[in-house]
Amino acid sequence: MPNAFNFAASPFDCLTQEQQRLVRDNVDVAYFRRDEVILDVGSAPTRLFVIIKGNVAQYDGDELAASYGPDDSFDGRGLVAGKSSSRFVATEEVLAYELARQTVNDLIAANANFGALLFSDLGAKLSAAGQRQSGNELQTLNLSRVDEAFVRPAHIVDAATDLVSVVRLFVQERTTNVLVRDAGSPPRLGMFTTNTLQRAILLERPLEQIAVGELANWSLICVRPSDQVGDALAVMLRHQIHRVVVAEGERVLGVLEALDVFSFLSNHSMIISQRIDAANTIDELAEAARQITGMIGRQFRGGTRVMLIARLVQDLNARLFERAWQFIAPPELVANSCLVVMGSEGRGEQLLKTDQDNALILRDGYPPPDDLEAICARFSDALTRFGYPPCPGNIMLGNPAWRMPAAAFAQSVRQWLVMPDPDSLMNLAIFLDAHVVAGDAHLLDQVRDGLWALATDNDMMLARFAAAIDLFSGSGGGWWLRLIGDATDRVNLKKEGIFPLVHGVRSLALAQRLRETGTTARIAALVEADVLSPSMGNDLNNALQLFMSIRLQAGLAESARGEPVSGAVDPKTLSTLERDLLKDALGVVKRFKAQLRHRFRLGAL
Repeated sequence: MPNAFNFAASPFDCLTQEQQRLVRDNVDVAYFRRDEVILDVGSAPTRLFVIIKGNVAQYDGDELAASYGPDDSFDGRGLVAGKSSSRFVATEEVLAYELARQTVNDLIAANANFGALLFSDLGAKLSAAGQRQSGNELQTLNLSRVDEAFVRPAHIVDAATDLVSVVRLFVQERTTNVLVRDAGSPPRLGMFTTNTLQRAILLERPLEQIAVGELANWSLICVRPSDQVGDALAVMLRHQIHRVVVAEGERVLGVLEALDVFSFLSNHSMIISQRIDAANTIDELAEAARQITGMIGRQFRGGTRVMLIARLVQDLNARLFERAWQFIAPPELVANSCLVVMGSEGRGEQLLKTDQDNALILRDGYPPPDDLEAICARFSDALTRFGYPPCPGNIMLGNPAWRMPAAAFAQSVRQWLVMPDPDSLMNLAIFLDAHVVAGDAHLLDQVRDGLWALATDNDMMLARFAAAIDLFSGSGGGWWLRLIGDATDRVNLKKEGIFPLVHGVRSLALAQRLRETGTTARIAALVEADVLSPSMGNDLNNALQLFMSIRLQAGLAESARGEPVSGAVDPKTLSTLERDLLKDALGVVKRFKAQLRHRFRLGAL
């Protein structure tokens, strides 16, 4: 029987051959009857259990906390701590391997990843899981530091240097750029590139009479040497530039060129961005939009962090929507309005394409075109061509309720807050995630300003808003049963995990009047304000990343099969490690919801 031990299941899949032999030499098999208590609260575990057949329920008090099926192990944390904090009960006949405590301790001492995957918190498990995949070249490249990549040496010239001398330096050093130092007060640093040289030629002045400082770009974009290469690429994409300066404080270390990372990173995000910028028609934009899903798949399979993928997608979509709006709307309308996206797109957490959530805020006193409704309809049609289906709830700028002057929009937002009905609270939640993609961003600020004072002065309103964290709590223990594959229906990670986490953070952000829209940015601000502890903030970030990763994995699989992307997860497709991580992530959400109930006194509603 020991020879049949499944070493492909987590955490045993990280063991060496010698460590696997240690397991085989020290494993026994145990049988438990249905309803038998395997471990009780306060008992001292002497063995680690690995289920061969059957299912085991873990209870915290009378509440089902987790369920375990074949290849799952328990109670690693109790074994290390010397005391079990939960009750483990066989829900049917159970056959399980037993691994003695000393053997487990020997494995932990010999293999740090095994220990982390067995009993550490979610963050440590994710870190260990990432280390096991470090052989993936693309992942290693994406996660490597900027100073580990090819950083070109910086060539610095004085602002008074003439352009002929600069061109000689280009040829001599085989470079396409120089940094320009102006010793004025205050001193500043800029950049001059071969692209700018073309402008100089058009000035029709002798190049030896033109100082490089006249044409230098003094708005440098910098990254730190400790930043990740993938993050540096995202910065280039966001600012639509081809290079960034690598600096540590005031000390310049060099220049990182986009071309130097293209051959190592398979995401093609910069190429898609260039296609969007070069497009002259909606058809050309649609072609660029079709490439985004392929980029997401390549990035994800290459091991890129899901939050970084989401940032790249947000930047590409923002540019795509902005260009489409500029093609469709007259310039005067673009200048006197603010086009926003909302929901997961606004938070920068949308990956695969979902329905449209957008709105249009008009400047007060501006008379819009007579055909505004038709303009908005054409924009929605364009987004549909890009792969974004219309919103079932009609939360789109084609709906007059989401297309209003700023003052009227602000009044609607305030009414959403004071009206306790579900539709109003849903509208408010969606709007709080609004992110500007085109037009005058001050119009969005104008609408938000009147909301903050009203929100923070009414605890009952905030409580009603926060209470939505329990909107999908009716499934109870059904999550765990589906997670181990006992039921045929799939797990909806958005309802079970993402929504309560995101909305809980959103509620705290509203109470603190935080202007951040992304969940990770809100968490960072809440930690800084001492509203969340650093450990809870870290756990929430890790849980969100895990939920998004598994949901993306399921969506990509649906897309590959030619099925509509639902984001639902089939538990049978999850590995033992993924199930274990999901249990930990759900535990984080459970603890967070308890904290929110206390903070907003939800029990008094």
